[in-house]
Amino acid sequence: MMKRAIKEKLSLLPDQPGCYLMKDSDGKILYVGKAKSLKSRVRSYFTGSHDGKTQLLVSQITDFEYIVTDTPIEALILEANLIKRHRPHYNVLMKDDKSYPYIRLTKEEHPRLEVTRRVKKDGSRYFGPYPNVQAAQQTKKLLDKLYPLRKCRTLPKRVCLYYHLGQCVAPCEFDVDPTQYEEMTSHIVRFLNGGHKEVQKDLRRKMEQAAETLDFERAKELRDLIQHIDTVMVKQQITINDHVDRDVFGYVADKGMMCVQVFFVRQGKLIERDVSIFHHYGEAEEDFLSFVTQFYHEKPTLPREIHLPAAVDAEWVDQWLEGVRVHVPQRGMKKRLVDMATQNAEIALKERFELMERDQDRTVEATRKLGEALGIGYPKRIEAFDNSNIQGADPVSAMVVFTDGVPDKKEYRKYKIRSVTGPDDYGTMREVIRRRYMRVLKEDLPLPELVIVDGGKGQMAAALDVLENELGIYVPVAGLVKDEKHKTAKLLLGDPPSEVDLKRGSSQFYLLQRIQEEVHRFAITFHRQTRGKSMIHSVLDEIPGVGKKRKQILYQHFGSLQRMREARVEEFRQAGIGDKLAREIQEHLRNQESKPSS
Repeated sequence: MMKRAIKEKLSLLPDQPGCYLMKDSDGKILYVGKAKSLKSRVRSYFTGSHDGKTQLLVSQITDFEYIVTDTPIEALILEANLIKRHRPHYNVLMKDDKSYPYIRLTKEEHPRLEVTRRVKKDGSRYFGPYPNVQAAQQTKKLLDKLYPLRKCRTLPKRVCLYYHLGQCVAPCEFDVDPTQYEEMTSHIVRFLNGGHKEVQKDLRRKMEQAAETLDFERAKELRDLIQHIDTVMVKQQITINDHVDRDVFGYVADKGMMCVQVFFVRQGKLIERDVSIFHHYGEAEEDFLSFVTQFYHEKPTLPREIHLPAAVDAEWVDQWLEGVRVHVPQRGMKKRLVDMATQNAEIALKERFELMERDQDRTVEATRKLGEALGIGYPKRIEAFDNSNIQGADPVSAMVVFTDGVPDKKEYRKYKIRSVTGPDDYGTMREVIRRRYMRVLKEDLPLPELVIVDGGKGQMAAALDVLENELGIYVPVAGLVKDEKHKTAKLLLGDPPSEVDLKRGSSQFYLLQRIQEEVHRFAITFHRQTRGKSMIHSVLDEIPGVGKKRKQILYQHFGSLQRMREARVEEFRQAGIGDKLAREIQEHLRNQESKPSS
């Protein structure tokens, strides 16, 4: 049944463009959308039938808000800003917030080239974007060999290796004629704007001259440079003769997932592609347009053209991106590129589904076989425990959860041991099992189908005693025993415990290895964090005048206790510590270091 408040709001929706924000019972924004008509678009969520993923979204909506805009284009831009601000769970999100690399030619007295992801209005010239940082770095390295601009951010006092390699004019030591810079930078600009063929022609002429004068070493260097240009700049097969920079989009949606492929055509040549696969919950076309909006949101440089599939309303993008021609090509090479991007999207999404199915088969099947070997049915939820301490110091324990054979990290838990002193693995296991499953009973949390403890008969006995005799919980408890190389060796089950026959190399044995390694990793990481904090507390907090803030400043400035011990008193002044307190800190640290370990 539709809630009365939502029903009343739907009747008041205006037939105007705008954005809508779907909210859950806690007021959290679940989804942000745009519409040419808020009235028809928002109503569509609460009428008719939907696929499973959209129905999941709708089932969580308890309220919505909307913002009216003057035009659909304003709604498109507002949607991008709202998604970036609120990052709703059900929206298409470019989670890596990717920015593409550019080559920057700085505007300085001594210009230089660098690869950057940030484009600023600083007078520099920017070229790109490049599809990945490797492509940008390769091109920069090629230009470094051709044109010896400076490489250092700050000029050193003497010439460096680049000068001796012929890749720097060394303005640190020699005067450089500004006209030399003008010539080099004009050549670089021409090269990056598609003039590499002319550069190759000039290099061939110089190579022939070097060969004629019998300077074969120089001729070989020039020949290698010509070949390097071919490798970096002319390796693609698809070419459009108009030398226009364009981005070509293709997408496909299926089973609640979407794949978008973007082909980067630079100087008429297809140089690289970008692949994004993600869950989507709205209409496929709308979510694709949201992706395109975020793809170009706040980007300082854009291609001259964008090509979109025929099923997309290109008018939205065309009106929004000023100075960029947005096309839906119907024939020719450009149509072929769009079709190729779409076909690649289909292949990539199909491949993802196949990998997901294989992974599910592998993990679910391994879990099923493990349950069969143990005679306990299918252990959908497995909880595993491991303890960590060093000679009883700072004892901790950790629990990991595997659901259907896959780590369920949001369910992981850490425990600082309270009741045990000294190295007592059995006592530690009793405490953590007691604390975990008392909470399970108190909060009516789901019980696991299998509990695994990292250890042998003693740890199993401790866990079973607490579960059955103290809490009245009867779940299978297994023990994982390691060999002398600290690798998973065997699985114990039963009372008294006996070894379960599992073949090494089987999927179920591999699952147990993953569980044991994961719980050990999680416990060790937590123990290191806890031990590090306690060490800081035990040493620095004993010094009068060193509180929490000063302790933080000292670690930020020196990085370690060892550096504090070895530093000169004067170095403490830079951290705002007076000479007297500095001497007291160092004396205390040196005394601690000289104490015999117990």
